[in-house]
Amino acid sequence: MSVALGGHGPYDSAMNCKTAQAMLWLVALAVGLPVFAISAALAQTPAPAGQALAFDRSKGNCLTCHVITGGDAPGNVGPALNNMKQRFPDRKQLAAIIFDETKRNPLTVMPPFGRNLILTRQEIESIIDFLYTR
Repeated sequence: MSVALGGHGPYDSAMNCKTAQAMLWLVALAVGLPVFAISAALAQTPAPAGQALAFDRSKGNCLTCHVITGGDAPGNVGPALNNMKQRFPDRKQLAAIIFDETKRNPLTVMPPFGRNLILTRQEIESIIDFLYTR
């Protein structure tokens, strides 16, 4: 069985990711793994749906302009996307930038991903979940 992360597989949304995590909890509890071990494993797992979107050249395409740890062939037009949780503790601010940076900076070259319907609000949230692990 193969799992597609690019748009039509079972892990292409944050909801499916949360469902998979819930199933992991149930299986782990059923086989007797300690709860703290499950929590630690899930806390260290990057948001796979957001990573797939951010690295997908036909969707989020973040790597065209930004360096992101773990990404291939990044661009250097925009700032490196690291320490994002510290740089943007208010998720709403980061979501607004991804949705439509032209509202904050009319001269930006960053596409308005939400306004132009390139990404849904849920996809933007998934990308933020992923970026907060970087």
